[in-house]
Formats: sequence, C-alpha cells, structure tokens
Amino acid sequence: MEPEEATFRQRVFHVIAAIPYGKVTTYGEVARLAGSSRAARQVGGILKKLPEGSTLPWHRVINRYGQISLQGDDYTRQKQALLVEGIAFTAQGSIDLSVYGWCW
Repeated sequence: MEPEEATFRQRVFHVIAAIPYGKVTTYGEVARLAGSSRAARQVGGILKKLPEGSTLPWHRVINRYGQISLQGDDYTRQKQALLVEGIAFTAQGSIDLSVYGWCW
C-alpha cells in the first residue's frame, strides 16, 4: 500500500469514527472530509475490507440518495444497526439526509 493511500485510509477511518450516533453521511462526504472529493468509491472499498467485528461505525455511511448500497445479509445488518440508532426509513427505503445527515 502506497503511503498516500494509507494516509487517506486513516483519514477515512477518522471521519467515520466522528459520525455521531443517530446520524449518517455519504461515501462522497466521507471522501471529501478525508481530503479527496473524487474518492467515494475508494471509501466503499475501504469499508468492504474492514475486519468482522470492527468497532468503526461503518453502518452510518450510505449513498448520496440516502439509501443503503449493500445487498442481502449486509443490507439487513446495516439497516438494523441504523434502526437501533433511531434512524427512520421512508416507505421507499431511503433516509432523509435533511434530518439524519451529518457533516462538518
């Protein structure tokens, strides 16, 4: 892993760790706050490689449409974690970013 890539990864972890309980943010916003406005997909790749049991609140990161991007069991696990935090979903399965969105 290149030093710059490792530093970006660390910044991504720092940003995600700062997302408050009961709030969400987007992959793009995490990338922007970590210093790269074009790296939303990289954020997803970094989160995909998190070890099972990680305490990082990865479940608070969603797509720009206010939806969970994961599928299957991962979708269910993320949605359940968000519901536990009191985050509501619309009938269409979206989260209202004007209510639950977070950024610096």
